[in-house]
Amino acid sequence: MKYAFLFAAVFCFTYSELNAQINPIQRAKERAKQKVNQKIDQKVDESVDKVLDPATDPKKKNKTGNKEGDGSGDPKNGSKNGKASLETYSKFDFVPGEKVILFEDFTKDNIGDFPDKWNTNGSGEIVTVNKAEGRFLMTRKEVVMYPEWIKDLPDNFTVEFDLMCTDEFSYYSDFFVVGFTTALNVGKEFRAFGKFGDGRIDNGGGFEIGVDPENAGGSQGSTYAYSSNNKQEVLRSENDQDVFMAPQKTIARISIWRQKTRVRVYINDKKVWDLPKLVADGLKLKSIYFRNEGASNDNDAFYVGNIRVAVGAPDTRNKLITEGKFVTRGILFDINSDKIKPESYGAIKDIANVLKENTDVKVKIIGHTDSDGDEAKNLELSKKRAEAVKQFLTKEFAIDASRMTTDGKGENQPAENNNTPEGKANNRRVEFIKQ
Repeated sequence: MKYAFLFAAVFCFTYSELNAQINPIQRAKERAKQKVNQKIDQKVDESVDKVLDPATDPKKKNKTGNKEGDGSGDPKNGSKNGKASLETYSKFDFVPGEKVILFEDFTKDNIGDFPDKWNTNGSGEIVTVNKAEGRFLMTRKEVVMYPEWIKDLPDNFTVEFDLMCTDEFSYYSDFFVVGFTTALNVGKEFRAFGKFGDGRIDNGGGFEIGVDPENAGGSQGSTYAYSSNNKQEVLRSENDQDVFMAPQKTIARISIWRQKTRVRVYINDKKVWDLPKLVADGLKLKSIYFRNEGASNDNDAFYVGNIRVAVGAPDTRNKLITEGKFVTRGILFDINSDKIKPESYGAIKDIANVLKENTDVKVKIIGHTDSDGDEAKNLELSKKRAEAVKQFLTKEFAIDASRMTTDGKGENQPAENNNTPEGKANNRRVEFIKQ
């Protein structure tokens, strides 16, 4: 059988042998068999994470208290003590796309409901958890779900989302998957995009990234990729457990960067895949979907939130030097704060490199917010955020402070309408103006 789809999965279990000739369905069955053989005497976990609090009361308010924020909560990931820092992201080279086309923090829907603008073949509900700010979409059983309004994905795009699962996630439960397909409407045949859905082949192809919690495997993590484009299968072991999702302790930030045929995958601050030929040349992807591959334990659940899809490859050098202005939405801050989020490191580093290569260039850094909250406070916040970026460029990358001035415009110069989550996400930005 010739496969027209591409598959990449990030695993977290000990897997000693790989038969490159078996097809994906046989391989999946073999993995399940190995799990049973290795863990036959293991007690299947019957408890959920006591710190996770799936709220089903529609009257329960969003815990963020967000007046003006980036909607990405406060994920404490990327280090062994559960707290991320910009230093831990010092090798993080992920740079988000230019324009946000999907920003989903589930604040437009009621807690306890499935999001209105999404479609699914199963069930899920929006919940809050007392381990993290914001709202999450929780799923337990095998289910496919997707945002119906995404109808086109260009050659260059990025996807980011937060992911966690219940405590002591069962060894026998399966992956959480994000997929990209040429199919325009996943909902026409949900079955095709299920765990063993050969419809992905019939619909023209795509690729998938899957994540298995650390607790669902052995003590040694590994990553696995399958691609029908280059007919290769790769198994790689990783000794650094921080690479993999341990959501019973923290939130994993998953970042995916597609540039034509190339796909990079990051978990927290670690790059786990950099595959230059994963996607077939010229493949036109249309839709994005998410899949919970199912739980053997009724209490096991995945929680996904703070989803950002952005299109367009950043062209920092050309836009700043030639056009005189560069705008980035990849510098994120804690809610109602000027504290820069660790996952912003790649975007700031990209700007720093341009300033280092053009030592005579001076810039004005301008912060912008959305319109949520008090206008005066948003103005003050935007100025503080611009100053925070300047200080970080000086401290971390030794950019002369005299080359940079700062200002903030608050909500007064929106780039888009503030009536949608995507519009608000595009309004939360930092501008660099060549002086």
